[in-house]
Amino acid sequence: MTLFSVSAEKNRWLRERMALLGIREEDMVEKFVRSSGKGGQHVNKTSTCVWLKHIPTGIEVKCMGERSQSLNRFLARRELAERIEALAGQPTRRDLEADKIRKRKAKRKSRAVGKYEKNDKEN
Repeated sequence: MTLFSVSAEKNRWLRERMALLGIREEDMVEKFVRSSGKGGQHVNKTSTCVWLKHIPTGIEVKCMGERSQSLNRFLARRELAERIEALAGQPTRRDLEADKIRKRKAKRKSRAVGKYEKNDKEN
């Protein structure tokens, strides 16, 4: 597997996660296209946007969040792994974050309801 311009720990983590999900480099088609958005002349001259397609599942990922092609390659693979994980029915990082926010909102609501019930009883 290729090394990307992130820490060795993140490279190792991605390699392990892809192996765990059964994603191989041979099963992916990778293309580089020109990005859009902020960046000016640099973005218009270089192909930093990464397009990945996982052939067995047909999932396509396009990543152009960063100005570095290497970093976009890492982020595209991470997104692909997340989508395959979601397809397998496993909870993803986004699911866990959404659940955390949902619980926080429910806790705030119950506190607010309790607070206003207390004020109504006093009056």
